[in-house]
This record gives sequence, C-alpha cells and structure tokens, in this order.
Amino acid sequence: MLGLSLVAIYRYKACVGIVAALFFIAIFPGNIAQYTEHCPAFGLQTDTARLVRLFFQPVLVAWALWSTGAWTVLRRSYRQ
Repeated sequence: MLGLSLVAIYRYKACVGIVAALFFIAIFPGNIAQYTEHCPAFGLQTDTARLVRLFFQPVLVAWALWSTGAWTVLRRSYRQ
C-alpha cells in the first residue's frame, strides 16, 4: 500500500516517505522479537537471516526518507 501510495499520491511523496519510514520503525520491535524468540517467518528460517534483516532495517528507514525527499523536508522544517 505504501508503494502504491508513492505512485498514486506523487504530489505528497515526502509525507508518504515519512509514513513509510515510521512503518519500518514500527515493525522493528517485531523483527527483534522474531530474532530473540527464534521464530521462523517470511522465509527467514535461521537466526543469521533474521539478524541480517535487523541490520538492514535502518537502511530501509533512511532509503524511504531519502528517495522521497522527506529527508530534505524534515531538515528544512527543523532549521526553521
């Protein structure tokens, strides 16, 4: 839905980017729980795979902010 929103609501892509980043942040505790509880899900059957996913989560947050221009909007509003 977030990806579709980027295409359909291109005018508000920075807002959608912020929502996408918040979504990635919101699911991070669940990913930690899957790693600590050794719970296989979404094709991640090993602890190593689940641990690697944890390191890519901040990358997804940064990518959502950067690719939509939300990073610039947030920095600009922070300075004012």
